[in-house]
Amino acid sequence: MKVIFMGTPEFSVGTLKALAEAGHEVVLAVTQPDKPKGRGGRMQYPPVKEMALEYGIPVFQPKKIRAPECVEELRKYEADIMVVIAFGQILPKEILEMTPYGCVNVHASLLPKYRGAAPIQWAVINGEKVTGVTTMQMDEGLDTGDMLLKEEVILDEEETGGSLHDKLAEAGARLCVRTLKALEDGSAVREKQGESPTEYARMLTKELGSIDWTQDALSIERLVRGLNPWPSAYTDWNGKVMKIWEAKVMEGETGKAPGTIVKIEKDGFLVQAGAGLLKILELQIPGKKRMKADAFLRGYQVEEGTMLASNI
Repeated sequence: MKVIFMGTPEFSVGTLKALAEAGHEVVLAVTQPDKPKGRGGRMQYPPVKEMALEYGIPVFQPKKIRAPECVEELRKYEADIMVVIAFGQILPKEILEMTPYGCVNVHASLLPKYRGAAPIQWAVINGEKVTGVTTMQMDEGLDTGDMLLKEEVILDEEETGGSLHDKLAEAGARLCVRTLKALEDGSAVREKQGESPTEYARMLTKELGSIDWTQDALSIERLVRGLNPWPSAYTDWNGKVMKIWEAKVMEGETGKAPGTIVKIEKDGFLVQAGAGLLKILELQIPGKKRMKADAFLRGYQVEEGTMLASNI
């Protein structure tokens, strides 16, 4: 098929590569404009642009995809289908209906669960055992189009937002190739979505990472994993932002106030949560790299009874 590919971040790259490797003619890669990065403000290419250039695929980077001149630019390529995965702009009806096969989206959840911008991280935060990817025929709603194919992915007990991202990116690439084949040979069956049984998977913010120690230890541990590597879960330790990268739920109650460091062990320290204890195993303080808690305890004085504050 002649494909126009739309995507921007790392999550989209594997699917672009898989389509090219499967023999589809990717006639154009549409991605967000380059952005300045770092102190020097050097312009950085989006990951999809880098991959497209590697494969010799033309790149189009519109600021507003719905602008009439952008719509006309896409029309010139006479594509059979558009594949959209984490592009970052809402597509108008003219684009959705431009090609014979319309626009197919790869979404990182088992729809209708976790519609929205951050389905990967919310699956971890909410303690899901299984998630996956869904391909759907896009309509004008937000992740509401008819479903085409699904692939399940099991979450490990130690799954992070980062590790699940990589698993789902691979699954999405495989599923997209299968979906285009099914559309081409006429075997694809469209299935309407029902109501979503989960809340909208809202976009992540840094504020979301502020640990509320009155929550139970299991919920906090899931938050730590779900927000690893970004935006990270954090707390206040003696006026410093302490990022928590790895923690373990421990049984027991001490009667101390939530957020109190109740015990210091060789390989970590235990904090009283609203219910249960949380053992901190890996952390980071300003100006330092991530470190295991045992290394932190050798270099810094941490005392039992110290309070970790919820809000910074």
